[in-house]
Amino acid sequence: MPDNWRLLITSPARGAWNMAVDESILEHIGRGESIPTLRLYSWGPPCLSLGHAQPFADVDAARLNQRGWDVVRRPTGGRAILHTDELTYSIIAPQDEPRVAGSILESYNRLAGALLQAVRAMGLPVEMKEDSGPDRDPGRTRGLPPNPVCFEVPSAYEITVKGKKLIGSAQARRREGVLQHGSLPLTGDLARITDALVYAGESSRLDAAQRLLARAATVESVLGHPVLWNDAAQAFVWAFEAKLDLSLEEGKLSRSELERAEELVRAKYAHDDWTQRV
Repeated sequence: MPDNWRLLITSPARGAWNMAVDESILEHIGRGESIPTLRLYSWGPPCLSLGHAQPFADVDAARLNQRGWDVVRRPTGGRAILHTDELTYSIIAPQDEPRVAGSILESYNRLAGALLQAVRAMGLPVEMKEDSGPDRDPGRTRGLPPNPVCFEVPSAYEITVKGKKLIGSAQARRREGVLQHGSLPLTGDLARITDALVYAGESSRLDAAQRLLARAATVESVLGHPVLWNDAAQAFVWAFEAKLDLSLEEGKLSRSELERAEELVRAKYAHDDWTQRV
């Protein structure tokens, strides 16, 4: 019999709210008040998210503000992502849940199988990047290279297409459980992220943009046509049920989860003490 998980499909929201909701769910799962959850969501307005330990000095705040983009710091590691024109997923479960148990790389491998099946269902000729080692550890945040962009370098068990990175994921492990979230860019110009980051000069910015486009892809750039957000979400639901032997039942955030998310927005994710702390 498949195990029962909750499916949450939430409306587009600001970056601080999206991160607060994921953490609120994690806390409730840690107390046994919520069941393991697959959440699918998007962002509005576009938002630059930084890894947990990424320097805020990477952000060009003036250029970010000119474009009307938000900025938030994630509870997970890794490098910067500009969230726009994408499907974002989060997987939140207790540490002893078999699908996330073990090391970071072991759990990444299991979950990547579902991600692989999801994007294959959309018609993409994808494969899994299987390099391992300390510099391929998806939980690693130290020693970031000068380019602060997540999508430039695939990590272990991340999904690539024709050598280009397609899904960027990161994971946090806490006493309460495991949170993994990631981004599938559906369309748009991936190089836009370089407009919000600090570079030595405009030539360096242009070089970074060109390098990123050579190493990362969107669904539309591979297929030659767009895939609707709802269709991508359906592919994720089908693949997670099939690959991980789950029964996903669509639900809603509880009142307690919503209230805690609001607290986390005010006290943490929308607060400079958190966003600009590194």
